[in-house]
Amino acid sequence: MTTLSKTARAKLTETHVIERPEIVTQQLSQDGARKWLLKSSDKNTVESVFIPEEDRGALCVSSQVGCTLTCSFCHTGTQRLIRNLTACEIVGQLMVARDTYGEWSSPPANRKISNIVMMGMGEPLFNFNEVAKALKIIMDPEGIALSKRRITLSTSGVVPMIKKVGEELGVGLAISMHAVRDDLRNQLVPINKKYPIDQLLDACRTYPGASSARRITFEYVMLDKVNDSPADAWELARLLKGIHAKVNLIPFNRWPGTSYKTSPFPVIKRFSQILNDNKLSAPIRVPRGRDIMAACGQLKSANEDRSILSSTASTNAAVL
Repeated sequence: MTTLSKTARAKLTETHVIERPEIVTQQLSQDGARKWLLKSSDKNTVESVFIPEEDRGALCVSSQVGCTLTCSFCHTGTQRLIRNLTACEIVGQLMVARDTYGEWSSPPANRKISNIVMMGMGEPLFNFNEVAKALKIIMDPEGIALSKRRITLSTSGVVPMIKKVGEELGVGLAISMHAVRDDLRNQLVPINKKYPIDQLLDACRTYPGASSARRITFEYVMLDKVNDSPADAWELARLLKGIHAKVNLIPFNRWPGTSYKTSPFPVIKRFSQILNDNKLSAPIRVPRGRDIMAACGQLKSANEDRSILSSTASTNAAVL
């Protein structure tokens, strides 16, 4: 930048860095999902995942190195929180993915990465300031210029921050629900002990911008003989009355050391049908990236887990 004075350039060098996160490994699933293990300047690592769909593709972005929430069905929950990611590191995940698919600086008309979901490692609302700063850069017409309608932020239920997401960012909201009773959700999603289901749903009812065209997504992992009974489905339908909602049913994705099993498909199908009968959209998500430990609930970047991941990945997964 020779148009700037030497003094200005020296000052910028001291305070600013222009760089991508370092790609440690890159894995390609047989179903088209891709996972990056990215290293920051302080040697900490996080994972990001591209999830392909027929008519679009979503980049699953991390907000923290590790997590404090210890959700019992989530692999990330077994990794202690090291620190929050900076806005630069959050945006950097998208830039790395766009580089990979040749979509930087201007994506082609048939771009692969059409959406962003803040559903990777960590709880975004425990790092709200940096997440908000990153998403504002991503949404800015002079930044990456991605519409807020193509961005979804997922939370385990940090109730006091939910309204702020709608007011300050206006992005889509997803709730990690996973249970319809406080006693069970306390086990699956321990933050429920602080913010129980009734408080969480009250916050959803008043989420700014929610409408029939802009519904809140409730994520529900299907755990065999844990939360998958017809009674659970009926209760979920009752709880969501009065909320502009849809439900994503997620077959559980196993990871090393877990005792949970995924519900049989007929059980999931029955659960979905009960919700449909109650006028709730309840698609069954197709797992992506299981063979490279990239599916929902499987992410973990701790160095001590590298050997487990490599032994679990399918031989069909290509390490690039």
